[in-house]
Amino acid sequence: MDYQVSDGTVTIKLEGSIDAAKAGPVEDEINAILDQCDVESVVFDMRDLDYISSAGLRVLMRMLRQFGSLKATNVNSEVYDVFDMTGFTEMMDVTRAARQISVEGCELIGKGGNGEVYRLDDDTIVKVYKPWMSWEEVDRERSFARTAFVNGVPSVIAYDVVEVGDCYGLVFEMIRSDTLGHVLMSDPEHYMDYIDKYVALAKTLHSTKVAPGTFDRIQTVLHGYADKLGEWCSDEEIATLHEFIDCLPESETLTHNDLHPGNIMVQDGELVLIDMPDVTTAPPICDLVSIYRDMIVAPSGANKDSIEQSVGMPAEEVIKVGNLFFMKYTGITDPDQLKAFYEKLGLIYAMNVALICGSGAERARQLAPMLMDKLLRGVVLPNKDALKYLLSNL
Repeated sequence: MDYQVSDGTVTIKLEGSIDAAKAGPVEDEINAILDQCDVESVVFDMRDLDYISSAGLRVLMRMLRQFGSLKATNVNSEVYDVFDMTGFTEMMDVTRAARQISVEGCELIGKGGNGEVYRLDDDTIVKVYKPWMSWEEVDRERSFARTAFVNGVPSVIAYDVVEVGDCYGLVFEMIRSDTLGHVLMSDPEHYMDYIDKYVALAKTLHSTKVAPGTFDRIQTVLHGYADKLGEWCSDEEIATLHEFIDCLPESETLTHNDLHPGNIMVQDGELVLIDMPDVTTAPPICDLVSIYRDMIVAPSGANKDSIEQSVGMPAEEVIKVGNLFFMKYTGITDPDQLKAFYEKLGLIYAMNVALICGSGAERARQLAPMLMDKLLRGVVLPNKDALKYLLSNL
């Protein structure tokens, strides 16, 4: 039996079939592996397991009693049906094997920091994630998209997690669709109508209440980032960041946290959300800060090519859409007042960028030393009292 041990978890690969004759030897071999490993949890990789009998199920039941929980991954349809019929899907974490697909020859319709979106056919698209994105992270987006849809958020219908070469992908239902960024460029006659729909979508999201625990709290996410900044920040600086996060008011409503036109699809004239791994319950200002980041700051910077690719528009058009969005969302039309509003967003943005260095994103880690000096120590900490007041009075 092949197995691997990582961070207290042993993953054991099961192959072939486990019938009455084989169940005893299989159990003996599993126990021999566990005896030589100091582990806290057990995962069975069942990609190559074709059949399991009741005797094999009883082996798993004894493992469940020993460890309290088990996880089975890459379970084929036949074995999954056995687990489901016998109630094992309710007793342990069981995930189906991802089907394999190819995007060769498919139209690339969007590209972002986490992956690329391809049109599979007239009815479906697939988002192919970067190689470092785990199955759990991809399935998290599937779960969030489903939950948002069930709660009435205009979002795409997510189907299954798939394998695309060495990467994972997520298949979505999309009929006659394109990104909002592309539509704004290709349909100038309805340009302002789509700006209005963009604002309406944001306000719908920001007024959608969900039950506690349905999504992560933004405070929980940001505290987790702050805890991982020890490589670049002093204990005192990290403590101050935690103080800032605690100033954020609680919210029952949702934020997307990456709400730019490249992450919004147009389906039959209506807007629906895609790319939803970072959805949280948070005050609306958190989404406004992310839009300010992507639509005002990024297209004005040295790396504008990246945001042009993500949003699907030239940098000057991105800024134009960003300004129109904020004017319509806030009702601020006076240029001086809009500038003052941007200054407030900019202070929160500086804090967010510093915190995101703790997210583990490769690019953020590379830039962390510079960002800490330029933003945390150059902008955020010198304006500590103003930022606390701003966060507490959103």
